[in-house]
Amino acid sequence: MVELTSYDSLILALGSLFFGLFLLVRAGGWVIDSAVYIATHRGVSPMVVGFTVVAFGTSFPELVVSVLANLQGSPGISLGNVIGSNIANILFILGCCGLLVTLRASRTGVLFVDLGFLLLSTLWLALLMGGGEIGRGAGLLMLVALLGIVGVQYHRTRSKKDEPAAELETSKHQNDFSAFSFLMLGLVSIAAGAEFLVKGAQFSAHLAGVPDSVIALTIVAVGTSLPELSTSIIACRRGQDGLVIGNIIGSNIFNVLMILGVTSLIKPIEQGSFPETLAHTDVWFVLAVTLVFSIVFAVTGKINRLTGFLFCLVYFVYNVYVYAVNLA
Repeated sequence: MVELTSYDSLILALGSLFFGLFLLVRAGGWVIDSAVYIATHRGVSPMVVGFTVVAFGTSFPELVVSVLANLQGSPGISLGNVIGSNIANILFILGCCGLLVTLRASRTGVLFVDLGFLLLSTLWLALLMGGGEIGRGAGLLMLVALLGIVGVQYHRTRSKKDEPAAELETSKHQNDFSAFSFLMLGLVSIAAGAEFLVKGAQFSAHLAGVPDSVIALTIVAVGTSLPELSTSIIACRRGQDGLVIGNIIGSNIFNVLMILGVTSLIKPIEQGSFPETLAHTDVWFVLAVTLVFSIVFAVTGKINRLTGFLFCLVYFVYNVYVYAVNLA
């Protein structure tokens, strides 16, 4: 029997991780496209589809990864994935979009309310993690809060005429059979991709001598944020700045309330089951990033190339810091 060296094992672990990411990204696209087709062909408003189906679809890979990781005894991956994805969404994705075009947002009450929801959900997560655990009760409250926010969004759309479906990607499906087939294939592929990714992250972290939460904060977070990146770049190139900003705000709210709500409801995240640095450093960093993001839009109403460059630079420095601290 061939004995694997540490180098060979690391290559296999990284291969599993990146193959899992590939499956998640491809399958996530199938799920979103199929769900949008099914919903819009049953008379559901494009605006409602955008906030619910698309937001859920882009967050679905993170949901499966986080639930699976927690069930397999790696809550650090669950929390690191959510925190890292929210950091990547703001600093990396908005930073990249800001480098391409100047993103502008109307400083209206609607924007301030949405930013308020995002700040409160992130602060809530920081306080829960500071307490050392996220139990089933907290998970249930998170899901109730998310339903309330979705209800507010739905109420807004009822007072407005439906916008053209141009904001949504044109579906590749020609009939219900095609849409349902790709939906099922996408869901199965996401489950398989999540298994490869979680196992790859666990083994990579073990072989590299770092906590699995570090892999989740960086590589896994960027990988599971690729659906948001794709959606945002397409939207900013079409001049749909509001869709870009709404996509990031909505995805970050879904990441906290839906993903951790479902994850902790299925299996509570217990005291001492995740690295203290997540609760003492990383979650407060994502809160600070969210606050800066909110202030930038509240004061200037835009993200220009300079702001985009600074966001990307801070994200790069943060990733270097995370590995430097844990490899030291």
